[in-house]
Amino acid sequence: MTAPVTTGAGLLEPLDINGMVLANRVAVPAMVTRLCDEDGLVSGDIIDRYVRYAAGQVGLIVVEATAVHGAKSGPLLRLSDDSFIPGHRDLVQRVHDTSASKVVPQIIHFLKVARSGWRQTIDMLEQADIDAIIHAFGLAALRAREAGYDGVELHSAHAYTLSSFLSRRNPRKGRYGGNTLEGRLAMFGEVMAEVRRRVGGDFPVGVRFLAEEAIKGGYALPEAQQIALRMAQLGVDYISLSVGGKFEDAIHRPGQPLYPYTGYSGDRCMPGDWYPALPHVHLAAGIKSYLNERGHHVPVMSVGKIAEPEQAEGLLRNGQADLIGMARQLLTDPDWTLKVMEGREDEIIRCVYCNVCKDLDERFKKVTCFLWPKGQLQAPSHEFDGAAPQWPELGAELSGAGADGRIKLAWSPADSADGEIAGYDIYRADEHGAVQCVEAVKGRRYVDRLALSGQQYRYFVCAFDRSGRTSPPSETVAITMTMADHREN
Repeated sequence: MTAPVTTGAGLLEPLDINGMVLANRVAVPAMVTRLCDEDGLVSGDIIDRYVRYAAGQVGLIVVEATAVHGAKSGPLLRLSDDSFIPGHRDLVQRVHDTSASKVVPQIIHFLKVARSGWRQTIDMLEQADIDAIIHAFGLAALRAREAGYDGVELHSAHAYTLSSFLSRRNPRKGRYGGNTLEGRLAMFGEVMAEVRRRVGGDFPVGVRFLAEEAIKGGYALPEAQQIALRMAQLGVDYISLSVGGKFEDAIHRPGQPLYPYTGYSGDRCMPGDWYPALPHVHLAAGIKSYLNERGHHVPVMSVGKIAEPEQAEGLLRNGQADLIGMARQLLTDPDWTLKVMEGREDEIIRCVYCNVCKDLDERFKKVTCFLWPKGQLQAPSHEFDGAAPQWPELGAELSGAGADGRIKLAWSPADSADGEIAGYDIYRADEHGAVQCVEAVKGRRYVDRLALSGQQYRYFVCAFDRSGRTSPPSETVAITMTMADHREN
């Protein structure tokens, strides 16, 4: 018998996670920034990135993947020995000095990859290697506590070591073998026990794992529910969910190490603009209800193209999640939470899910947002007075035409009080559908390649400045695309 869905808390209500009291239910999941050097030390730019989230009043900040071991992997943070503690301590102090945001690091272990396309797999590990990994997780968690973090998150998702043990594609035999669910869970159980032994029972320990592997032969929701149940039994304090991001279907680029977000599972991990909104919310809801029905109330974080405040509020109120994770949306506009608190939802700069940030990560370049002003390393500050952008006296002079699978739009520039228009939102509706924002561009041209011939579409544009203030809608144009007949006689 299915238990009834209970009404949950609101977006701006607090949440107590084993003594770590979040001011609201908004979270920044771990998102690699590539802002440190090869040495893995915390840099000033990394501190500025997380302070910017804190200034935006995010409830929980999860610091990007931080290695528990000393292996180099480009610009990636580390907590592999005590020399890294001072930098992390500075980061934590700056965040705490900025707002009530809580901050935890996501600690990670990864295996070797080569530019040839070869990669180390977990069946190559000896028992001594496994013991060393377990030990490294415990010590890194202890260093996180010594640095002043509010908790720690165990990275058990995507293509990395703990996730590979949990995988249905786990190739090992014996104690950690992939032929039983208990074997797949054994490594995580031993890591969790070691971490808890090191940090004690009063230090929040969360986990991120996959609600669905999204690869051939990988596990899906039914097994994810059982994995979550065991994690709850082991005493994790919150569960953050993701999807995909695996090596098994990664596309190898010659001369480059495998990047686990290049295949279909990578698309599922960071769904682009061609995916619908909220593609993964059923997974978090399914895991949360499964746990609740069995007497466990571990907070569950839902992620994946959740951008609108009413969407986030609805998931919480309907009991489908306890936390809302937004990586790309909060990268675009770290003031999302602050704007919701102040009733300025119409000033939120919406992520357009172009995945330029993902492409930068893949190429080991500093991760920024396409919608930020050109050349800026951090999201712009929105703390200045000024009127919203306006159209000139003649309006936007929006015009367009459609032929051969494309509708092309063009318009005149808007005026901004501070002299800077950050971009333009493009809105579209067909004859029977609701108006939707389909793209944001920095220039004054847009090509819609997803229109059907013979169907009439209505378009308008809104200009936005770097504060997120938007202009009134432009005039609307109605366009019906035609297709030339190229058939041979």
